[in-house]
Order: sequence, then structure tokens, then C-alpha cells
Amino acid sequence: MGSPYDIDEIFPQDVAESVRLPRRQAGNSPQDLAVTLLADYTLRSRAWLPSAAIVELLAEAGVSPAGARTAISRLARRGVLEGHRQGRRSSYRLTAAAAAFLAVGGSTILSQGLAQPWDGQWTLVAFSLPQEEGSLRRGLRSQLRWMGYAPLYDGLWVSPHDLGEKTRARLAELTLGTLTVFRARHVELDAAIRRNPIDAWDTREIARQYESFIKRWSATPPRTRAGEISGTEAVRARTEVMNTYRRLPVLDPGLPDRLLPPGWLREPARELFTAVYDGTAGAAEDHVRKVAGRHSGGAVPGIRAHTVADLATGFS
Repeated sequence: MGSPYDIDEIFPQDVAESVRLPRRQAGNSPQDLAVTLLADYTLRSRAWLPSAAIVELLAEAGVSPAGARTAISRLARRGVLEGHRQGRRSSYRLTAAAAAFLAVGGSTILSQGLAQPWDGQWTLVAFSLPQEEGSLRRGLRSQLRWMGYAPLYDGLWVSPHDLGEKTRARLAELTLGTLTVFRARHVELDAAIRRNPIDAWDTREIARQYESFIKRWSATPPRTRAGEISGTEAVRARTEVMNTYRRLPVLDPGLPDRLLPPGWLREPARELFTAVYDGTAGAAEDHVRKVAGRHSGGAVPGIRAHTVADLATGFS
């Protein structure tokens, strides 16, 4: 499922000084899959998983053993995973910094996708940076996109939402001496050339993204209820549906319903994501436990498939 936006803007790289999550790609890279896999079953406990178990689980998702081992090694160098060795057996877990970021990120993604009451005002962020400051410009655009803003014009980004405490603090951290934030109402002009703030989002393309997501996953909940999905398929489904859905609330950060075309599919997509992710949790958790136990010589404590509700609350 492609994206109407630059994927680097949707997932900024510089999320923390101590951890660098993998560069997001249009598809699901081995590093993406490995992070999602460990987060889905060990985010709360930061349980150790045998490296051989991680390799086997990634192989079930189509990653070669060599590719899986390379992904694990790179994630360890990035500060996303930490490892330890006991005899000839090595294990890995999420670092504390990575787990904290992923917990906040999961909560942010789910909260961004919720429709909110709208007072008719827009938050505008205006900035000006020299053309030679390309890296600063890309970094600022990435952070603004992550916070739910979109470019109405090159140096003017907009959001229909008021400034919350977290957004205000994050914008303050981005201060470059060339940034201004204000709230305003849009004034309609009877002119041939005009741009409405909602045009900062390609709503037609976002609608196609929703349609594609629903078409891909609509058959999974009935098959889950009928007991037709094995543990292997359940793990693969949870990993893939998470890696796909988490893009949608960034593309559509709770845009006001009254500005959108009729039949907007935000809520059906969210409900379907919850049905797939939560519905396959039991079978997936059992499978991960079995694979981990087989490679550790016994039960591995702390493996638990969390739910959408866990993510929404940040595990509080």
C-alpha cells in the first residue's frame, strides 16, 4: 500500500538521541517487521527472545535467515535492541528507550486517528529556512507531519486542531528563530484561484488508502471467528496489519468530519484494524510462546499479545 506523502515525513528519523528506529519504507522491511514483532509481544515486559526464535518468526513473514540476522544486528547497533549471550545461545530484547518511544508512538497514532470536535479554527505554523538548510527543513517537515500538520504552502503548515500541551512543548523544542504559530479562521473568497486549508491533505488519495486497507483485511475477522487462522498466520496478520494501519492516522490526523466527503472510511478502517489485531491476539501469542520456548529450552516469561486498548492508553 503506497503513500501519497514522503514516507520520511510520516516517520521522522531523529526520534531520540539514544535510539534510531529503522528508516521507514513503502513496504515492510526486515527491520520494520522485527521491531513490530518484538513490540507486539514484549513491549510491556521487555522480555528476552532467543535470536533463533526471532529468526524463525521473521522467516514465517518471508524474511530469509540471513536477512533476519542482519536486521537484528543492525537494530542492536541502532540502540533499538540489546542482546546477551548464555553459552551458545543469544537473546535480544527492546532497549528501555525504544520501548518507551514505541509505547508513546502507539498511543499517538491511535489518538491522532480520532475525530475531535472542531471550532472552525486552524492552527498555522509558518516558517522560513534558507534553501541551503536542507536537513533542517526536512527535519522540521518530518516533525510537523508526525504532529498532524500538512503543507498548505511550502512554508505554511496547518492543522484543524488546537495546540495541546504536548504539541506546544514539541513545537517549542523546534524553535529555530524562524517559526511562528497562530490560530485563525479561514475566510472564503469568491476568487478563481484559492486554496482551502483542507486542500493541504489529498483527501481523494487518503480515501483510496482507506478503501485499499478495508479490501485487504475485510475477510480476516470472519476467518478468525471460524477458527481458520493458524498461529503462524495470526502472527503474520498482526504484524502486517499494524505496519499498514499505523500510516493511516498520520495521513488523516482526525480531520473534521464536516470538511470531508460523505462516507469517509476512517471509523470502518479503525474498527477493522481493531478486529484483526485483537481477534488474532490469542492464537498469535500462543504461537510466539511455542517458538520462543522451543529455542530456549523452556517457557519464556513475559510474552503477551497486547490489544488496541493497551496501545491507546500507553500501557498505563
